Amino acid sequence: MLFRGLVFFSAALTPILFLSGCARPSAKPSPQPAALTTTEGLLQYLRELPAVQQAQVWDNPYGAGLQIFTRHYEIFTTLEDPLMLRQVPSFVESAYAEYQAQLPDKVSTNHRFVIYLFGLRSQWEQFTRDFAGPNAEVYLRIQRGAYTINDVCVAYSIGRSQTFSVLGHEGWHQFNSRFFAFRLPSWLDEGVATLFETCQYRQGRFVFEPQQNLNRLGALKETMMSGRMIPLEQLLVLNPGQLLPEDGGANESVTAFYAQTYALVRFLREEFYGYYLRKYHTLMAAGLRGSWPLDEMEAKMASDRNLPLTTAWNERVSPRLFSLYIDSDLKKIEKEYRAFCEKITYPVHLKVPQ
Repeated sequence: MLFRGLVFFSAALTPILFLSGCARPSAKPSPQPAALTTTEGLLQYLRELPAVQQAQVWDNPYGAGLQIFTRHYEIFTTLEDPLMLRQVPSFVESAYAEYQAQLPDKVSTNHRFVIYLFGLRSQWEQFTRDFAGPNAEVYLRIQRGAYTINDVCVAYSIGRSQTFSVLGHEGWHQFNSRFFAFRLPSWLDEGVATLFETCQYRQGRFVFEPQQNLNRLGALKETMMSGRMIPLEQLLVLNPGQLLPEDGGANESVTAFYAQTYALVRFLREEFYGYYLRKYHTLMAAGLRGSWPLDEMEAKMASDRNLPLTTAWNERVSPRLFSLYIDSDLKKIEKEYRAFCEKITYPVHLKVPQ
């Protein structure tokens, strides 16, 4: 069973600099409100959207629902907000295109990705108990977020911007779990996922802007100011499940982990005019094609998504891959990485609550 979950946290200090999440699209002519109060009117509205191939009623025990088909996704939803419903199909297809851009070669699939997006947390909880069975309590610890299990993303509405942030983040986990021959180390998997948490709507599609991720930038700034930076050597072997508290609530270590993996992936992609970007792409391509130099046991753990991601696997494989593909001199990288963190958080101002 594969588990990945995303939780949003509120820091004690409030970062102020950028808009977070996905900016609202410009207003477009809408059908008469009365037409959207009926199921048939809403279905007709959805079927006319460019990203939607089909829309129909979803019969389920959780609430009035719709089933929406796009080119790459099958979305089961109990959302009732027409504006959100209009934007979700375009968002997931825009995200899919951006996931493809992370790869050296385009990939394809004959099976749509499945997303369950509930309008209410109570519906999400009921579905999770039915869907996850004896493991449901693990997922129910997530207080504000979503999870991906067995190639299925399960989310609920937590406000427009954060809902899209969750879908963008978890969508990457869905994508690489299906296409990559080897599972990614946690720092890389989660770090890349944070690249899809912020976006702008432009000319009919969503454009992702990781440099504008206020949630991660603010958390990174606070982590640095409080002296809680996780050393790179430790960051490479951690997974967020090790740090998540029993109640699934806010935790400084989890917040630092996500913020620092976000910064580490950006560092590899952006710093030194592409020097590390080439190495990063080589690491990703080898994971996609299953050509990392792993022994038989490691390769089985890396390729079998039904096996749990163990702490031992991360500790054994992740540092070796980083050393082989990125750089073996962790002290040098740590210094460069921390300087990069200082640079990208310099414009961020933290407002102390009164």
